[in-house]
Amino acid sequence: MKTKTCVAVVQAAPVYMDLDGSMEKARGLIRDAASQGAELVAFPEAWLPGYPAWLDSCRDAGLWDHEPTKNVFARLVENSVVVPSSHTQALASWSQEFGIVLSIGVNERVKEGPGHGTLYNSNLLFNSDGALVNCHRKIMPTFTERMIWGMGDGTSLHSANTSVGRVGALICWEHWMPLARQVLHVSREDVHIAAWPWVKEMNQVASRHYAFEGRCFVVACGGILRTRDLPQELEPLESLRSRPDAFVLGGGSVIVGPDGEVLAGPIFDEETILIAELDFTSITKESLTLDVTGHYARPDVFDLRLKSGKLAGQ
Repeated sequence: MKTKTCVAVVQAAPVYMDLDGSMEKARGLIRDAASQGAELVAFPEAWLPGYPAWLDSCRDAGLWDHEPTKNVFARLVENSVVVPSSHTQALASWSQEFGIVLSIGVNERVKEGPGHGTLYNSNLLFNSDGALVNCHRKIMPTFTERMIWGMGDGTSLHSANTSVGRVGALICWEHWMPLARQVLHVSREDVHIAAWPWVKEMNQVASRHYAFEGRCFVVACGGILRTRDLPQELEPLESLRSRPDAFVLGGGSVIVGPDGEVLAGPIFDEETILIAELDFTSITKESLTLDVTGHYARPDVFDLRLKSGKLAGQ
């Protein structure tokens, strides 16, 4: 394994609710990050084709049998990513073309079989050879997200070997689930992707805590979205209605070292590509004082068990 690598967070708005448009924009952003030396490029939560911020930023989105909400959901389904598909093939080819490990959040659609009427909040991880090495489905959608996303079954709670080391990911409030964190710590991560809609204050805390606890680097990815990007079928909240340029999602991307110290960022309220060089020898140094899977663990007192097993029909 190499001792150093360069990582990038893409903090930019997708072409909201437009999968093909967002794919085209993603390729350019990946190219730009790779041209700056990045060997791992990470996008925020549900970037394809956009995080459903309208659930919390638009009036009446949660009303029963609300026709505008059903129309927005139908459009989101049509613009979501099937795994595998021509869209994942394109992402894989770009990973290979630019020689980068790619992490990207997607709304995942199941084309047929169990769950074909459900979307999942998923994070795709491609190695630099184009292989899809993990598709992690968020195991617990948060609050209003449960209107549109189902629960992942937990089989994707692991890190994967890549050309930049072992990489794992959790999505948003999974970082507040102690057992999910520990499962990934046990699987050993050199780099952890923390995919957020935006990395506001408590999400900064969670990201830095994860790095310190897991003795790994954390690449925390925050999204960008403005009021004017929200679906036209729904009415923005009164506080946003007269502010089309207001940030609904304000970025906040940050890269953190295994001692919990910030290496780059956070950057708010602008599109950017955040870059940092990681020195993996610091993981070994910081493990002297803390290893929650080894010398600072008590397996004689605590027992952790992951109930693995795929859903029927998968």
